Amino acid sequence: MKTPQNILFATLTLSVLLTGCEDKKQPVEEVAPKFTMTDKMLSESSFATATTEFAQNEIHLFGKISADNNSMAQVFPAVGGNVIEIKAELGDYVKQGQLLASIRSSEVAGFQSQTSDADANVSIAERNLQSAKDMYEGKLASEKELVVAQKELEKARAEKSRMGEVNNIYHLKKGSVYNLYAPISGYVVFKDISPNEMLLSNRDSAVFTIAKLDNVWVLANVNESDLSKVKQGQDVSIQTIAYPDSHINGKIDKIFNVIDPETRAAKALIKVHNTDVALKPEMNATVTVHYADDKKFVAVPSEALVFDKSKNFVMVFKAKDDIETREVTVYRALDKTTYLSAGLKEGEKILVKGNLLIYDALND
Repeated sequence: MKTPQNILFATLTLSVLLTGCEDKKQPVEEVAPKFTMTDKMLSESSFATATTEFAQNEIHLFGKISADNNSMAQVFPAVGGNVIEIKAELGDYVKQGQLLASIRSSEVAGFQSQTSDADANVSIAERNLQSAKDMYEGKLASEKELVVAQKELEKARAEKSRMGEVNNIYHLKKGSVYNLYAPISGYVVFKDISPNEMLLSNRDSAVFTIAKLDNVWVLANVNESDLSKVKQGQDVSIQTIAYPDSHINGKIDKIFNVIDPETRAAKALIKVHNTDVALKPEMNATVTVHYADDKKFVAVPSEALVFDKSKNFVMVFKAKDDIETREVTVYRALDKTTYLSAGLKEGEKILVKGNLLIYDALND
């Protein structure tokens, strides 16, 4: 017969054996391997060191390319008449003195008649003076008559000189044809003349405008709300629709103190060297004005940031096997640089190229 003590001992022994069996059946917890960048990943990645600097700001202005007013010449017809030939078209490059157009005009004949009359009057005045001298020497004419003859000759010569200047200025030649010539070398940026057109003698607008395009103006509209921020001498970058990947650097040369009543904006002038005449008048341009704040922030390349779950992160690199996902607070984000107000310290090293791959590997 079993005693109570024997029964208790048997029960405890069985319990221990069952517990041991259950412990052997429990799975062993596996530890995930630590992420380590391979040598290939490391060679294909790029890094940046966080710096502290004054936060830069940007204002985007919109404007147009314009020819430099100081390198531009307008061509006006000196006479009216019928346009018989045009030798230059819009956009053509012309050299100084090159023929632009020819006009048949009755007014040219009038100038030629005045020139002939001036030549004849000089000849007559010279003969009259010689006659007056001879008569004065023979006591047949007074000194006053001699002086009058001299004055008439001076007057005739002055008129002949004037007509000569008129002919030179307007390139007038014999006949009824009046030619228009390019006053400077450059491109035809404006043309308002057609074959067989009848030009009025009192026309007050140019028929051609010639401009040198080695240097051009960029005229940007500055809204009233931005006038206090845009200053002369500020750095700008210029971009056009025609060349979206090309950024032209410059400075604001002048801000005109006049508000356009139609656009309600002032004009900012930027003078730009026009390499290969790529920029053409009337092209649209976007002008980005750069200026600095009065506070310093941690600056990192904009492409170093990872935006996920409505938050911004950077990958802080310490070693190949020690990379931290760090949440940061953005103060201002520009195209190339982002300024942080919290989350990162100056001098810390972060991943730039390859950051998305590492972020996914660490945060999946």
